Amino acid sequence: MQHFPRVVIVTGASRGIGAAIAQRVAKEGAAVAVNYTRGEDGARKVVDEITAAGGRALAIQGDVGREEDILRLFKTAETELGPIEGLVNNAGVTGGLNKVIDVTAEQLTEALNVNVTGSFLCAREALRRMARSRGGQGGAIVNISSIAARIGGGGEWVHYGASKGAIDTFTRGLAKEAGEEGVRVNAVAPGLIRTEMGDYGGRMARMVQSVPLGRGGETPEVAEVVAWLLSPASSYVHGAIIDVGGGR
Repeated sequence: MQHFPRVVIVTGASRGIGAAIAQRVAKEGAAVAVNYTRGEDGARKVVDEITAAGGRALAIQGDVGREEDILRLFKTAETELGPIEGLVNNAGVTGGLNKVIDVTAEQLTEALNVNVTGSFLCAREALRRMARSRGGQGGAIVNISSIAARIGGGGEWVHYGASKGAIDTFTRGLAKEAGEEGVRVNAVAPGLIRTEMGDYGGRMARMVQSVPLGRGGETPEVAEVVAWLLSPASSYVHGAIIDVGGGR
């Protein structure tokens, strides 16, 4: 695919990194499916900002932790916006700040269900539409991982880091399968980013000294890398995991 995806689904796009990604890809002319679970007001604000700038966007409610919601998300996006050519698997949960000794089965299950199973099933649905063997024209998938996959998240959220470690493995494995289908697959691993999730429990002030660049990142800095990975400018980048973490 030698053009920017004309229709892109961004999961978890009502706020933070997801909202910044939706706004950034819309600037490339993509119609954007702005997925959200509970943040309807935020999602509609993102849609309003995109349409006010002359773009096309649609807010679609759906919990990526539920397969039936994922199926509805893709069907609605395809019907209302057109053939899906791009997917950004951004939706995710931390499971809370807890050391392993205190993590509950419920927290672990939630993190794995949304972060891993949800991303896996969204990618499956995207592939079913993009794959050349299924009559598709190719496309691009970008998974949102985390620096926690590499450094482990010890002392705060090993369960979250483990879920993002699974995303790294999934990205590499899916890339090996999807290349022949004309679908590029990569991941972006944000570090300490200024969002509600990133500053959960006052993390920003506590952790910023560990960042070599000396500051937290901003959501548009992550969105810029995601947009590049979706674009033809990264046409030979496949199976990569790109850190956006200020050197951490």
